[in-house]
Amino acid sequence: MSRLPFFVYGTLRPGEPNHDLFLLGRTVSEVPGRLVGAVLYEGPGYPYVVEEPGGVVCGELITPSPQRYGQLLLVLDRLEDYAPGDPANLYERVAREVRVGDGTRVETAWVYVAAPAVAARLRARGKLIEGGDWRGRGC
Repeated sequence: MSRLPFFVYGTLRPGEPNHDLFLLGRTVSEVPGRLVGAVLYEGPGYPYVVEEPGGVVCGELITPSPQRYGQLLLVLDRLEDYAPGDPANLYERVAREVRVGDGTRVETAWVYVAAPAVAARLRARGKLIEGGDWRGRGC
């Protein structure tokens, strides 16, 4: 499995409650980024990314320290209720391109996106987060 960085867009972003619990002291870099081809929907205290052409989601590209990568991957999968191949997943962990900085640099990162059944429910009756930024500031 690739040791990709993570693109975070909700409670794991710097300044949000889960950042300090799970990421503080375990990363080597955290830089602003944008996920193109996705939108955000409100969840119960946290957002969901749903892949959608034309959308943009704001967040950070988080690069874990190498010695903590395996442990952090397990912890984040557990936080996101993700288990490979489990049909009950709320999220799926997928590799996607993320634009970093001024958008000229592109990195491949792990992103937790809404699982297909969750995405279908959100598209049908979810509340879209305008501007793609859970904090409401825009990219």
